[in-house]
Amino acid sequence: MNNMCTTFDFFQQPMDTSFLGVNHEYKARAVYSTTATDWQERVNFYRMRAERLERAKYMMEKHDLGAIVCFVGENIRYLTGVYQGNWKNNIFIRYCVLPRGGEPILFETAGSDFECAKIDAPWLKDHIRTAITWKWSEVAEEWMASRMAAGVYDVLKEAGVTSEKIGIDVMDLRAYQELTKLGLNIVSAWPALSEARVVKTRDEIECLKISSAYGDAAMWKAIHEWAKPGVKESYVCAKVNEYLYEQGFDFVYDIIVASGGNTSPYRRWHTDKVVRQGDLMIIDINAIGPGGYFVDFVRCFKVDSKPTRKEKELYKECYGSLYAAIEQFKPGNLTSDVAARFPHYADDEFKTVTLQQFAHSIGLTLYEGMWISRAFSLEYPMEIKQNMCFAVETFAGHPNLEQTVRLEENLVVTDTGYELLTRCQFEEDFLG
Repeated sequence: MNNMCTTFDFFQQPMDTSFLGVNHEYKARAVYSTTATDWQERVNFYRMRAERLERAKYMMEKHDLGAIVCFVGENIRYLTGVYQGNWKNNIFIRYCVLPRGGEPILFETAGSDFECAKIDAPWLKDHIRTAITWKWSEVAEEWMASRMAAGVYDVLKEAGVTSEKIGIDVMDLRAYQELTKLGLNIVSAWPALSEARVVKTRDEIECLKISSAYGDAAMWKAIHEWAKPGVKESYVCAKVNEYLYEQGFDFVYDIIVASGGNTSPYRRWHTDKVVRQGDLMIIDINAIGPGGYFVDFVRCFKVDSKPTRKEKELYKECYGSLYAAIEQFKPGNLTSDVAARFPHYADDEFKTVTLQQFAHSIGLTLYEGMWISRAFSLEYPMEIKQNMCFAVETFAGHPNLEQTVRLEENLVVTDTGYELLTRCQFEEDFLG
């Protein structure tokens, strides 16, 4: 009898973590290299692609969809494992279709992009077709969009699902019109996709750890090397960008640098303001690491000076509310448990999300599918589950402050609680 396991079975073999005491992906300082080797498994991208697709298929069945059609680049990457730069992620020039009972069909941009996809993604085999790019075709838009819709319909017809609900992740009016002309029952795919993506596989968590490790290093350099009296906020922003791209990051989404008076009210973008001695500086790193997963965290520090008593109070206020919320991230807890620990803020006053006293899931996108805010989470709670990953952020934002404090951490929900993914130290001078 042949006892050899198949390739995929081999990839499913559990790791012996008895010595570690927890799953490897939950140990933030056990960070893999981004390069492959023969002596260590590291991030297993074959397994990650397979498990992501498996989750999407399961949620498609759960939500009773005949197919999922994706135009959002991160959803295309989740289903197909194909990435061709951030610039084309969300401009309706490529798409994919996952029919019930079938495999994903990628519609890739014609020309060199199409050829790159065939070379780069052999796992798709012959499931790559030419995309019809209908946007910005002016008077030809209706004709171009009808051809795009016809191509999607062909996949659905081949799978025998044209009479079922077809989930679409995002839609413009012209695409909706052309797809419904074909008699398709178009519904939102976001509930299924969000439920799939918000709970991470082990390899996704390993990728988040790697991104966080580089994010920590960039923040350390910003605090200790780049932020000095006389430089501009834009200089610090540029140095963080430079470092992350040198380390192989896919895309630096945004590096927010606010100093001095730009922290109160908090301006969430950099300017060419000169940094002064004694400025508080808030740095928010938002970037996609070499495995495709985000780091998004914040530190606040004082430039070349000691904090005042008032600044210490603000820092402790922000830090205290941050960790009061973080302590609620346990499997079985509710998002209302987290939101209840955030300070009363404009979220309460206006019943909308300020993104300042706040938590959000992270993954392939900065906002993966679940937000936590006092605007709605107290009244509409959701369950927190193992392997969800979040960025948690708080703010000491009060009127009449010369400058103020903001902080943010990244974490993964484990089987018993949480593990921090970001490990850059907080300012001891502020907490002492």
